[in-house]
Amino acid sequence: MTQRQAILSGSVFEERIGYARAVVDGDWVHVSGTTGFDYADMTISEDVVEQAEQCLRNIGDALEKAGCSFADVVRVRYLLPEREDFEPCWPVLRACFGDVRPAATMLVCGLADPRMKIEIEVYARRGSGDGALSLID
Repeated sequence: MTQRQAILSGSVFEERIGYARAVVDGDWVHVSGTTGFDYADMTISEDVVEQAEQCLRNIGDALEKAGCSFADVVRVRYLLPEREDFEPCWPVLRACFGDVRPAATMLVCGLADPRMKIEIEVYARRGSGDGALSLID
């Protein structure tokens, strides 16, 4: 039987709402929707690109605690309240995922706090980033 492991980041939202930043279930790592809050001091930039960078730092921390990395990400979901805010984030997202090429979806939707301009959720499979990526055109 596979044991589940919850990974907490220290975000006040995890405690208030009752969820974990990530859940490890066997080789699978499910990272919750992650916003651009710096959990050390619970601050958030007003800039969407800076928020995207912080989202990725927060996700990277969770993946590391789960024993994997961005190379193991197989699925990413981007959630933004404003469609126009997505394209400015592309260079940051490409720097992180350009070689990994996970399946991806972008959704326009409301987020829990009006200061949040982007939320990113990922699924990873530990050890999947060890193999070569084959691209099919």
